[in-house]
Parts: sequence; structure tokens; C-alpha cells
Amino acid sequence: MKRLGLLRHAKSDWSDVSQRDFDRGLNNRGRRGAAKIGEHIRDYSVKWDVLLASPAERVKDTIDGARLQIPIQWDEHIYLAESGTLLHVLQGVEGDPDAVLLAGHNPGLQELVFDLVAAENENALFSEVAEKYPTATFAVLELDIDRWADCQPGCGKLVHLTRPRDLDPELGPERVR
Repeated sequence: MKRLGLLRHAKSDWSDVSQRDFDRGLNNRGRRGAAKIGEHIRDYSVKWDVLLASPAERVKDTIDGARLQIPIQWDEHIYLAESGTLLHVLQGVEGDPDAVLLAGHNPGLQELVFDLVAAENENALFSEVAEKYPTATFAVLELDIDRWADCQPGCGKLVHLTRPRDLDPELGPERVR
């Protein structure tokens, strides 16, 4: 069995609409969300062997704000990638580590959950992901594979899901500032 963690970047800064999408960092709420979810990831019971990440500024800022001390491999293919591309990236993981954390963007991460979780393994957490995969959300899947090269649709089960609002209600969507 392999473990796959998925981390969506935190809330991005749209104050400068002339800025390229790739170069957009985080807003204040995003920085708070990154710090909160980072604490949760560090406390979670899995030792992540490698972090595969989009090189977009908002992903870099999320990882920095989360203070994740995991060896990072930046991969341009993850930037705004669809599920199929993310699956291909996972199949190419070298060394077959037990636990990989993937940091990127939606809708690709949400679609990857849909693809990896077999219909018979859908549960309440899956239903929450189907509703929405908000910024700075952290999910964990257990994959019934021995090698990352064998990662394919239907091989997984969603076993954990945490959003920033689960850790601090002030980071939830219902709060208006």
C-alpha cells in the first residue's frame, strides 16, 4: 500500500489583476490557512517522503507558510494539470517511497480523487470532496499498489480530509470581512 496526500494551494491574492496567474501569491486569509493546514499536516500520523509540487508562486507560498520540512520536487507538469497529467506524474515517482504529498491546483486535484477512488470505496469524505475541494484542503488516500508505476484509476480509498475551516471557523466561507 502507498499513501498519497493532496494539498491544494491556499487562497490566492487577486489584488493586482494585471499579474500573471503563475506569479500570484497568497492573500492574508491564504497565509493564515496555509499556516493552519501546515500544522495539521505536520501533526498527521504519516511521514511524507517527498513533496511533488507545482512551481506556481501560490503553491510555493503555501508550502512556505505551512512550514513543511519535506524534500520538494518542483514539477511544471503539475501547474493547472488535469487528473490524467497528475496520474502520469505519480506513475513516474522514482524510488517507490511509501508516502507522497502532491501540492497543486483545482480542478485537477479534485478530479484526481474522483479517478483514484473506486466506486465501492466512496464514503462520506468522498461526498464532501464531490461537493467542493476548497483552497488549502488536505486529503489522504490509501492506494492499493506496491509501486507508483502501478497507480491507476480505482486503486484508492479516501481516508482523510481536512479543510482550513475545520481547524479554524474564521477561515470558513461563511465569514464575511
